[in-house]
Amino acid sequence: MSSFFIAFAVSLCATLFVIRAASRFGQSSLDHDISGPQKFHARPVPRIGGIGIVAGLVAAALGTAWSDLSALRPSLLLLICGLPALAAGLIEDYTKRVSPAKRLAATAVSAALGIWLLDAVITRADIPGIDWLVAFGFGAAVVTIVAVAGIANSINIIDGFNGLASMCSILMLMSLAYVAFEVGDHTVALLALAGIGGVLGFFVWNFPAGLIFLGDGGAYFLGFYIAEVAILLLARNPSVSPLFPLLVVIYPVFETLFSIYRRRVLRALPPSMPDGIHLHSLIYRRVIRWAIGGRGARSMTRRNSMTSPYLWALCMMSVVPAVVFWSNSGMLSVALLLFVIAYVTLYWRIVRFKSPRWLRIGHVEAGWTVKADNRQI
Repeated sequence: MSSFFIAFAVSLCATLFVIRAASRFGQSSLDHDISGPQKFHARPVPRIGGIGIVAGLVAAALGTAWSDLSALRPSLLLLICGLPALAAGLIEDYTKRVSPAKRLAATAVSAALGIWLLDAVITRADIPGIDWLVAFGFGAAVVTIVAVAGIANSINIIDGFNGLASMCSILMLMSLAYVAFEVGDHTVALLALAGIGGVLGFFVWNFPAGLIFLGDGGAYFLGFYIAEVAILLLARNPSVSPLFPLLVVIYPVFETLFSIYRRRVLRALPPSMPDGIHLHSLIYRRVIRWAIGGRGARSMTRRNSMTSPYLWALCMMSVVPAVVFWSNSGMLSVALLLFVIAYVTLYWRIVRFKSPRWLRIGHVEAGWTVKADNRQI
């Protein structure tokens, strides 16, 4: 557990330092655009939270080397592999000039480094067609790179509200740590615990006050880190079902796939074009936004933070069955199907102004009054 505590303490302090420094000297690192379709904050906020997380992970790698030298090499190699993804995201955070395609390409480079330096490659999938493809070295490399880049991008997609991406990442890493302990993989367990500590140190400042954001650097690196830990767990432990990592990350991954379908097929728009109708955006606009409250920054921040717990619950709908059935591909397949059905059903009900009653009860119990659900965005 020392990796968790070291990563948490260093990330906590480093993130606070970043907040202070960015507010005073780093104006270029602040997110000044608060009017975009995916912007829900009330004031400019630093968007380089990935720096604190990485600092925590580096400290955890060095700190745990005193007690377990064998864990030092994979920890440092994993961080080295993640540098292209982190760098591309941070450059975008500072300059706003790095396209999504270039960020994805940088993450693909990180995934390729993971294959080369860590042997983190997908060789089984329990999915017809994919299993045939990953049976070949080149096919396995392609599938791995696409999967890692896709998961990294999906974490960036859900990074829209205080605590949303970070808490979902913690839940995912917790499930990976649990299964790693179950199969006796000490190294992967340490990597997952360090990740939990690093993200939790950031989470303290991100939720509920929203003092700092992950930004593209933090989101892409965190998505890469989760994907690599999951692939290492799968590659090193034959008893783990290949559907287990997929179910763990299915919420952000399906959010991304559904967004591509919605934009490309239903609206005939480029898949990379941002919009304000992701599921988390709809919950904010059509469930949270109409709760009575002031129009000031404090009320807006409160509504922003109140959106995230709904999506944490959605994430738990995949993480919990993944942990319970981590070695049973049949049950994991059923859980995947049920999640997809639940997501699509919830989305279409909200988008058609028919939000489920339980979504509104929470506001009444908290002393809020929810206005009619028939307003137009």
